[in-house]
Amino acid sequence: MKKIIYLIVFSFTVLTSCDLDDYLNKTPLDSITDVDYWKSASDLQLYVNQFYTMLPQFPSWGGGYLWEDNNSDNMASRFYDNRLAGTNTITTNNGSWDYSRIRSINIMLNKYKEMSVSESEIAPYVGEAYFFRAFAYFNLVRQYGDVPYVSQVLTPDSEELFAARTPRKEVIDYILDDLSQAIEKLPPKAASTRNRINKESALLYKSRVALYEGTWEKYHQETVFGVKGSNGQEYLEIAASAAKQLMDMNTIELYSTGNPEVDYASLFNRDDLSGIGEVLLSRDYNISLNTVHNLQRYTTSGAGTGLTKSLIESYLCEDGKPISLSPLYRGDKSLEMVVENRDPRLRQMIYWKEGEPRRTQNGVPVPGYEFTRPYIDQGGEGGNTTGYMLKKGLDTESRGQPDPNASETSMPIFRYAEALLNYAEAKAELGTITQNDIDLTINKIRSRAGMPALNLHSIANDPDWQFPELSPIINEVRRERRIELACEGYRGDDLLRWRAHHLIVGKRPLGYWFDKDFWTGVQDSEDNYVDGGPLLIPGKDIFVNEDGYLDPYQKNLPNGFGFKPDRDYLYPVPPAQISLNGELTQNPGWE
Repeated sequence: MKKIIYLIVFSFTVLTSCDLDDYLNKTPLDSITDVDYWKSASDLQLYVNQFYTMLPQFPSWGGGYLWEDNNSDNMASRFYDNRLAGTNTITTNNGSWDYSRIRSINIMLNKYKEMSVSESEIAPYVGEAYFFRAFAYFNLVRQYGDVPYVSQVLTPDSEELFAARTPRKEVIDYILDDLSQAIEKLPPKAASTRNRINKESALLYKSRVALYEGTWEKYHQETVFGVKGSNGQEYLEIAASAAKQLMDMNTIELYSTGNPEVDYASLFNRDDLSGIGEVLLSRDYNISLNTVHNLQRYTTSGAGTGLTKSLIESYLCEDGKPISLSPLYRGDKSLEMVVENRDPRLRQMIYWKEGEPRRTQNGVPVPGYEFTRPYIDQGGEGGNTTGYMLKKGLDTESRGQPDPNASETSMPIFRYAEALLNYAEAKAELGTITQNDIDLTINKIRSRAGMPALNLHSIANDPDWQFPELSPIINEVRRERRIELACEGYRGDDLLRWRAHHLIVGKRPLGYWFDKDFWTGVQDSEDNYVDGGPLLIPGKDIFVNEDGYLDPYQKNLPNGFGFKPDRDYLYPVPPAQISLNGELTQNPGWE
């Protein structure tokens, strides 16, 4: 809310600094500010506030970042992902090819150097600007690969407007340089203003960028998306170094009360995350200030999506063994069986217990809001596609429950667990990981979850590993990442940087085992069904595979996802941009 107020105040200040006629005759904003702005640290603060809208947020529809895994093998929305399906087409609009934010940031990074203000006063806001420029460019690289890199304020006559695409490796280097500048200038979280970018967040993001590029270059070698002459090692080392620098600050720890049955869920169901050290940066909402979202509308319903059988099966049993090897695994013929003797995070991830409250008032369940069974019999956004309904993010006490469009649950943007996972993965990919590294990272996460420690030298050989060609430790690090960060928007990017299309191509996401007796009940007349709820006819109302598991895309994608490995790892460069700049080239497969 503060940023909104700041922007309003900024606009009002500009409009009232001169009469209307003079204002209408002024040149664009960057020229106005040459005269009336760039004088104090507060000017920079107000200016940089606009860039905070670039960070993830809960939108007016849907679950925000908690729904982004619909672009992966973790979730299956009622609307399948076109990229995974291989049905993306080149459109006439510019999509995410947008440099307006970058231009605005470049204006600030030019102007602040002319200000007669002490470096210490303005350093935090300059650091934020460097962070957001890195953030904007990384979004472009993830989508398009090579993109023109511009660090100056251009004019209509600038030659850079007609420059070729800058190789992605060079752009990544610029991004990492910007993040290094941000890290140097930003204050630590303890000394930072609430909900503003801090040193720890920038270090985490640097490790994320470097890990992405390092693994992209490693696994895309010798393909049309590879980086000639690089195997990604230098970036993997940067990723490990940035994450370790954050770890060595000794200012942040994983959140834990010692209760593994609730601690994980507690990171995502609070109105105020300021007291949770693990959360490096969050976005607040407040009903009284009308900054709200509608997340709780979806966490109490089927949300038009569902978790996949693949994700559910990745959770270990409580003895630390995979379901393929553990004698504790009960099977999947009921939700209670699915979660029994399993990683406690699974019980906090999905609805499974009949009678479990979806809404409470002062701790007392509200009648009519108890979970009974998955909402596979409901349509639209209230329905569930797989039988595994997402519970993560549910706040049963949310003041937004009576008004489903007025939730105020706080949203974690960066959390420390990712840094630990980034470090472990980078070290595993480099082949230098040690048991001490695992104890500092993976085992801390497992300890919070109440799970046994991982021993580097006694990893069980899981016949169902998703990456059997890779080392056991890489498989287990990837498994832990998938579980800990499930439904936080990481999995799609992970599959892309790992070049893991074998998990997508020709496959359809499956769901829960469909119990015909439970759902159809007893037929006592042609149109009357009792003792089991509504009639659901496989092949008509729902779709089930030959083994009895829900198969939501069976009708629309009979041959499975059609992701094209020689094309779909990147989006097409907008044709309008190529028409404007003849030096731009199209991405592979989109020519």
